[in-house]
Amino acid sequence: MALTKEQITEIEKAAAKYMYYNRPPLEIRDKLDLGYRIEGQNVYLFEIRPRWDKPEVKTETPVAKTTYVKSQNQWKIYWMRSNLKWYHYEPVPYVKTISDFFDLVAEDALHCFFG
Repeated sequence: MALTKEQITEIEKAAAKYMYYNRPPLEIRDKLDLGYRIEGQNVYLFEIRPRWDKPEVKTETPVAKTTYVKSQNQWKIYWMRSNLKWYHYEPVPYVKTISDFFDLVAEDALHCFFG
């Protein structure tokens, strides 16, 4: 099931706000940046860095993921552990809006998303 056009617009607005306040300064974005991607009903947030042995190649490191659960009208939140598996974010497993997701990641109270 794909997201509606309205939901995608809401995601893009919330992501733009998050990026505006949380992206690294312009002068270091070639060494560290943030990005997001919408895939199906998932939204992925990731870091972008040059590969250590080939700086011209950019790598993406997942930071956070949220999945829209239509039956509950909620966003399920995940974080990636060092074993590269997604886990539910137990302190706040669900949020009502995509903006709440980005706010939660920005706060990162338990340092799960950015370490």
